[in-house]
Parts: sequence; structure tokens; C-alpha cells
Amino acid sequence: MLDQKLKKRALHRAKIIRGQIDGLVKAIEVEKYCVDLITQSRSIQLSLKSMDRLLLANHLQGHVKHMLNDTKQEHKVIKELVDLYALSNK
Repeated sequence: MLDQKLKKRALHRAKIIRGQIDGLVKAIEVEKYCVDLITQSRSIQLSLKSMDRLLLANHLQGHVKHMLNDTKQEHKVIKELVDLYALSNK
């Protein structure tokens, strides 16, 4: 479950990202300068990474901490974190 304060922040960021993507789509449609398109794309990617950090912090505080105290779930949570780490390094 998301911490309600974090949920509000994550939703706000997601809506900003949606706006950034809409802006990028429009910029592509009107054939803006390639460097401007790449700059917008990079900005979106940085915004997504920022939101990932918020969601990861919530997961660590709200789920991982409890799962590590449960021997039946310990292996699962470690695998999840290793998989997330691998995904972030692709």
C-alpha cells in the first residue's frame, strides 16, 4: 500500500510526465528540431527516474522491511530487489 503523502506526490509527478509526453508527441507532429525532441525525451526519462525513486522508497519502507522479517517471504523480496537492480542496469 502506498503511503498517502507519497501517493499524492507520485500522482502529481505522473500527471506532469503525461503532460511532458503529450508535449513531445505534439513536437514530433510539427517536426520540431531534433535536438529539442531529444532534450524533451531526456527530460521525460529523468522525470520517470525520479518517480521510480519515490516508488522504490515506499516499497522499501512499507513492504521490504516487513518481508525481510518473515522467513517465508525473505527469498521473494531479495529476488524482487535483485530483479529491479538488473532492470535498472539495462
